Amino acid sequence: MPDLTINRRALLTKLGGASAIAVLPAEALADALEHELMDQATYGPECSEIDIIKVGRDVRRGAGQLFDKTIVPELYKMPERPTLIDFFKLRFSEPTVSHCLKSAAHALNQGQPERNIMASLVHDIVINLIKTDHAWWGADLIAPYVDERITWGVRHHQALRFYADAETGYEYPELYRCVFGKDFAPEAYIQNAYSQARGHRWYMEARMITLNDTYGFTPGPAPDIDQFTDIIARNWRQPEEGLGFDNSPSAHMWRTLLNPERPL
Repeated sequence: MPDLTINRRALLTKLGGASAIAVLPAEALADALEHELMDQATYGPECSEIDIIKVGRDVRRGAGQLFDKTIVPELYKMPERPTLIDFFKLRFSEPTVSHCLKSAAHALNQGQPERNIMASLVHDIVINLIKTDHAWWGADLIAPYVDERITWGVRHHQALRFYADAETGYEYPELYRCVFGKDFAPEAYIQNAYSQARGHRWYMEARMITLNDTYGFTPGPAPDIDQFTDIIARNWRQPEEGLGFDNSPSAHMWRTLLNPERPL
């Protein structure tokens, strides 16, 4: 990890000035210093404004974006029988919507199979719920409603993102050097997941997600979700009762997205 230094002037301003620091308990000041160092060690100033990983100051980084009111300040009323498109329009955070739509649009423009387009469209929607190990959570979220190859691809794309593939033209993302550091080595479970996926017959299902994923960070406006209406209709099994109310293995996850304010 690189040497870290505190910008004293910036920290002084952030804490309310010298007079505020003078009456700040030692423990609170230590916490503030630790938080400042963690900010620099994990992200650094060069990637602090990347929307899909941005969090409010008092929100743990693994929390889903829907639980951060600095990102999703308002919850809109959802239909009684919500569809995937309803979630894109009325519930998911703008950063995840933009990222997924841009990824899917690239797949569409490249003439990829609809299965790959659908996978790119939903590969990161679970970041609204949780960021930590999002691929595993994301696969569980969508499994009842998509082709099993889409589920498999989403589950393994997180591990594959850490490994370049010269044959397909996938390079290790600069974003990860920013987020994790230059010398970061994936944990053992990520390495194992990659090894298992590399020899699997569905390897390209996940690899195509990683390739399309890189285009989800391109600047400019995202396409409209309505552009994918027909593809969703052919590749998403929409429950008649609505997402969250069909008693599927992931219905509770959709209900959490519907009502993130529910205390228990």
